[in-house]
Amino acid sequence: MEYTIREMKVEEYPLLSNFLYEAIFIPNGIAPPPKNIIASPELQVYVEHFGALKDDFALVAEVGEKIVGAVWARIMNDYGHIDDKTPSLAISLYKEYRSQGIGTEMMKEMLSLLKTHGYKRVSLSVQKANYAAEMYRKIGFEIVKANEDEWIMLWHEDRH
Repeated sequence: MEYTIREMKVEEYPLLSNFLYEAIFIPNGIAPPPKNIIASPELQVYVEHFGALKDDFALVAEVGEKIVGAVWARIMNDYGHIDDKTPSLAISLYKEYRSQGIGTEMMKEMLSLLKTHGYKRVSLSVQKANYAAEMYRKIGFEIVKANEDEWIMLWHEDRH
């Protein structure tokens, strides 16, 4: 499949709310939550006033003229928070575009972008049952914390 990865334009930032909802891991057999769940404070930290902070970075994947995925990072007190110098990352692809390598390429592009801005570490949170956890491991994320349901994973430039 032909696709392009590029920086997200400011006028496209509102799309992050859609991708935030798509990023919610829903195990098989579980009904998806209502769309307004993204209004909760613990999820709003990912998108609220995105672009206003110097540590806000976002890339999109496009197929044709359609944006099909996004990866974004900011320093925030989210589920994957490590410290106030380490950006946390979120990634989302529409279901029909998953398992085709697009997410892996978006992650690699984001890690490269963050490195060029001087960040040596990047964190994320992932449900243990989420198939994407294996992709994160393959590109160099390591588990640094765990609870019953999820892992906090860290990528460190010095290890790559």
